[in-house]
Amino acid sequence: MDLCPPRPTLLVVAHGSRDPRHAATVSALCARVRALRPGLRVEVGYLDFNAPRVPRVLERLSAEAEAGGRRAAASSGRRGGPGEDVREVVALPLLLTRAFHAKSDIPAVLRAATARLPRLAVRQAGVLGPSPLLTAALERRLAQAGVRPGDRGSTGVVLASAGSSDPEASAVIAEIAREWRHTAGWCAVRPAFASASLPRTADAVRELRAEGVGRVAVAPYVIAPGFLPDRIAAGAREAGADVLAPVLGPAPELARLLLRRYDAAVLDGARGDLTALTA
Repeated sequence: MDLCPPRPTLLVVAHGSRDPRHAATVSALCARVRALRPGLRVEVGYLDFNAPRVPRVLERLSAEAEAGGRRAAASSGRRGGPGEDVREVVALPLLLTRAFHAKSDIPAVLRAATARLPRLAVRQAGVLGPSPLLTAALERRLAQAGVRPGDRGSTGVVLASAGSSDPEASAVIAEIAREWRHTAGWCAVRPAFASASLPRTADAVRELRAEGVGRVAVAPYVIAPGFLPDRIAAGAREAGADVLAPVLGPAPELARLLLRRYDAAVLDGARGDLTALTA
């Protein structure tokens, strides 16, 4: 008999979008995660626009845990106690930077749901970025768009993110741009934002042109297609960028990074370093 406790369920928390490409990308990414880690249960919950919403997913997991507790009690001839058959869940924000959603929105949603669901022990994992795996995924997308390794010394890159009003998130994007230039050998790397912060994508492309950069590539630092990624693409076309890479999408590096963040959250939970949201 296998006495090993089940691995915590991975709940990928996505923002959601009216654009159907968003949910399709999230589904493809989660399918890749499942393929990398057979046996790991991977669920998806959305904050807005799409179904299922995060509270509904947690309610379903809680109901399953309660049903499992009843079955175990019936088979052993005992009554299940309130602390038995608790299901552990790692809630992983599908976010590249630690801004409002990761700091306030997602914790509030998780706490409100789990306060009603004593069968669940939920821990929030860290956001995805920054990570060398993300810059590797960016380089994969640029290569798919036609940028060759030998082009780096003559190519300026616009690292175009969705944007945030949180200054910490904007500072992280700027630091990623600086580090990526030094480690990858690009001619230049400039941050740009589709909303909330400046410069916009088109302005960053024009700035690189004005500095004499002969070839400019735009690398969207976003996971899934949608309104803001479309704005990034429009800015790249408006300013005449030479290369526009696709969004990160279900890149293999991204799937590996999700599992890395999941494993870190599980390990922190085992060490007692991370307070459960049900505490």
